[in-house]
Amino acid sequence: MPSFDIVSETDEVALRHAVDNANRDLATRFDFRGVEASIEQNGLEVTLKTESDFQVRQLEDIFRKACTKQNVSAAGADINDVPVHSGKTFALTLTFKQGIDQPTAKQIVKLIKDAKLKVQASIQGDQVRVNGKKRDDLQEAIALLKDSEIELPLQFNNFRD
Repeated sequence: MPSFDIVSETDEVALRHAVDNANRDLATRFDFRGVEASIEQNGLEVTLKTESDFQVRQLEDIFRKACTKQNVSAAGADINDVPVHSGKTFALTLTFKQGIDQPTAKQIVKLIKDAKLKVQASIQGDQVRVNGKKRDDLQEAIALLKDSEIELPLQFNNFRD
């Protein structure tokens, strides 16, 4: 019986490359000359630090562009709306999620069931497994999820016939 898994994972190596590329871009920017600014990574957490609120937003744009070039989706990252002001610097923290949380998994299962596809979806920890009798039914489920309004970046792996 064909099946596949729906997961949401962030590639830490690609994230590190995005941070390195953003720092390289930051070093060449004229508007950041003589300004104390940095982009640092600690696991799946990226911290943007600089001297003003406006510059933190510019750093965020630089980092998002670097993420896009490395195929890392910044859409699934938890971000504080207001930068933290500490002494002379403003800091903004982006935390990338690993795995699908329970409410989102339930939303995915409900979306598949409401579409009345000939597949069964079940939650297995931090991933969702989809089983069906035909490969075409599974491909319809993938197309449905790609077009959905789910804010997490989803990957479809472990496709078996």
